[in-house]
Amino acid sequence: MSQSSFLDAPAKEPVTWVPSSAAAQVRLQHFLPKAGKAYAQQRNFDYGADDRRNVSALSPWIRHRLLLEDDVLRATLQRHSASAADKFIAEVFWRGYFKGWLEHHPNVWARYKQNLVSLVDRLESDAALARRYEEAVGGRTGIACFDTWAEELTEKGFLHNHARMWFASIWIFTLKLPWELGADFFYRHLLDGDPASNTCSWRWVGGLHTQGKTYLARASNIEKYTDGRFNPDGHLITEAPALTEPDLRAPTPVTFPSDEMPGNRIGLLITEEDCSPETLPLSVSPFAVLALSSVTERSVLPLGDLAKVFAPSGVVDAATRAEEYFSCDVQTTKEENWSALLEDWTNGHALDALVTARLPIGPVTKRLKSATRDLSVPLIEITRDYDRAVWPYAKRGFFGLRKKMPHILAETGLA
Repeated sequence: MSQSSFLDAPAKEPVTWVPSSAAAQVRLQHFLPKAGKAYAQQRNFDYGADDRRNVSALSPWIRHRLLLEDDVLRATLQRHSASAADKFIAEVFWRGYFKGWLEHHPNVWARYKQNLVSLVDRLESDAALARRYEEAVGGRTGIACFDTWAEELTEKGFLHNHARMWFASIWIFTLKLPWELGADFFYRHLLDGDPASNTCSWRWVGGLHTQGKTYLARASNIEKYTDGRFNPDGHLITEAPALTEPDLRAPTPVTFPSDEMPGNRIGLLITEEDCSPETLPLSVSPFAVLALSSVTERSVLPLGDLAKVFAPSGVVDAATRAEEYFSCDVQTTKEENWSALLEDWTNGHALDALVTARLPIGPVTKRLKSATRDLSVPLIEITRDYDRAVWPYAKRGFFGLRKKMPHILAETGLA
């Protein structure tokens, strides 16, 4: 009997990722009944792009905080016991773990970006590498499952988590392509493209995140968990020696800057990093709101068509909710020159400070901090309680954080 027979619904279940908070809530409520034992039993199966009944498919909304992790956890624990929903709860925490881990290891992101630029330059001069790279991203390797996932990624902007692991393993060990180019391919196309989760996941597969521990894609595993759709027997390498790199710096302690407001005329900035402005713990109501909806440069290579639209549209949705909630002047802009824009906007409203949600490591942070460096008012970052609770336990491996999950759930009032 097909493994998919466990599902109650007789039809397949495609997902449409509408970049709005309302759409996220609809999907969450639809998934919640399956967040317990059903998810634990079937989460590893990839039934294809048009059937996501066994997984939450919430990551694009959570990534841009159109849906908050603590809201997902709270709703899950209202429906299921912590033990029944343990696997799903852990998956939610993985995202926070990677965010916190990169905050502890900022040089990992800097090294990845530097290596990527060098590799993209090499594609111009190394014809053999360029040919193998184009075959991989174009889905022309001759490995049916891999080629299907490459096409699915570019056309849908999403892959099942297990397929992401298989894809990265085949890319690194069978195709012997640089992991940074694969991570960049994902980052440019995924609706949930995230500097921390994406970079750290690829490093984990290659044996860099947990040094020496790699993930090997096996034909029998792929056949089982794709419900017999693929069997790449004879096409995959059978060994996965760990990648190596220069030693990392010692972990940098995560700090949480003061969020004290220097006055009452506060300008709130919305970026794709956090699209739930109405839930930020602000001590002063904003005098004005500016939503920065221009496309952020994730790579030196072009963004995928869907990813290029999803994040900016999420910012626009956030601006609409901010206007209703704060009843102040709200402006949405696609202006690319943030420096000049912010200077004019700050002076025009005679603001005492600019405020935004905590800026984790990535291109948005680099761009916004550069744009505000020379302003006469400070940029204040508001850290959510969930991040304050999770990030300090993300210095090393995930299981250090996993042991703290009950404590964190209790500390944040979610249990």
